[in-house]
Amino acid sequence: MIASFKNRMIVLFATLTLGGISPIQAQEAKPVNASKTERVFEMRTYYAEPGRMDALHARFRDHTCKLFEKHGITIIGFWKPTDKTKAEDMMVYILAYPSKEAADASWKGFRADPAWLSARDASEKSGKIVKKVESVYLNPTDYSPIK
Repeated sequence: MIASFKNRMIVLFATLTLGGISPIQAQEAKPVNASKTERVFEMRTYYAEPGRMDALHARFRDHTCKLFEKHGITIIGFWKPTDKTKAEDMMVYILAYPSKEAADASWKGFRADPAWLSARDASEKSGKIVKKVESVYLNPTDYSPIK
């Protein structure tokens, strides 16, 4: 479990530094809030039921991303493993919120949204899509280029 988390953090760091956010962009970024509360990130790893990854990607592409925005959830990015076999089973994405309390409120609103419930139910007419979800909330370090 710890090795898996460490590997995901290495992938995140490489993505942000090699192709996502340059140090210049990070320095130019404005703070999300003026309070002492730091922005909180959430790394979510989804494991799809066999043969259902395309349906999971479609649900995010067509519905979930728009609903995240509606509920104040900032999308940092989505990733899939470079290994094709693992990419059929796993997807990782990172979200950001002004605080953990804001994250909790956003998820509460999202999960109760009739548009989400409808999209979820429609996407699962052919069977369940998600086998397992792992979620880790993260605070940036003092030297992190993204906060």
